[in-house]
Amino acid sequence: MHDPRIIVALDFSSAEDALRLAEKLEPRFCRLKVGKELFTAAGPNLVEKLMLKGFDIFLDLKFHDIPNTVANACKVAANLGVWMINVHALGGRKMLLAAREAITQGSSKLIAVTLLTSMDENDLADIGLQGNPEQIVERLARLTKDCALDGVVCSALEAANLRHQIGEDFCLVTPGIRLLNDRADDQKRITTPRQAILNGSNYLVIGRPITQANEPLLMCQQLNSEISELIL
Repeated sequence: MHDPRIIVALDFSSAEDALRLAEKLEPRFCRLKVGKELFTAAGPNLVEKLMLKGFDIFLDLKFHDIPNTVANACKVAANLGVWMINVHALGGRKMLLAAREAITQGSSKLIAVTLLTSMDENDLADIGLQGNPEQIVERLARLTKDCALDGVVCSALEAANLRHQIGEDFCLVTPGIRLLNDRADDQKRITTPRQAILNGSNYLVIGRPITQANEPLLMCQQLNSEISELIL
């Protein structure tokens, strides 16, 4: 696929495990996500090895700090040559604008996390946020768009509303993807790949259904076939 919609989450604690899975996948069918656990264990060296294999990398470090610190971190991340970087929208307008200014538009995509897919209304109340997840996500997505970022991370349950409210020219990256009959595990706001695409998601972050499959590449190909039928 020219623009693979699947981002495989490399939720591993070692470079060896991540590279072993990467050997079973192909860049034309997916991109790869390197998150906090794997990046802490293996660092930029692993990111470079994965890119040398031809994969686009989503560096999922969710930067959330004072504006200057986030700006510098984004600049360093972009210099690695990764495809996508993210920050936390809850860092606020000044932080989002600093991150945007730090990365040349057209290089690494810059998106913002709205709410973690493990959070529900009770979790929001615990941290003093009033409203349901959909309302909070829309508010943060509008802020992100206003700061000229490329898109947001959101659950597929909010994607349909965001696509309607914010428009087509805004990237929606969706974690919390599960196949039918899969366990939810630690995710609360989840959906299937088919429903996520129908709801307007651009990219699907998929971990366990692919990484724990007996044949990860075959699973990736099957999911791509299902997605292709929906976006033609």
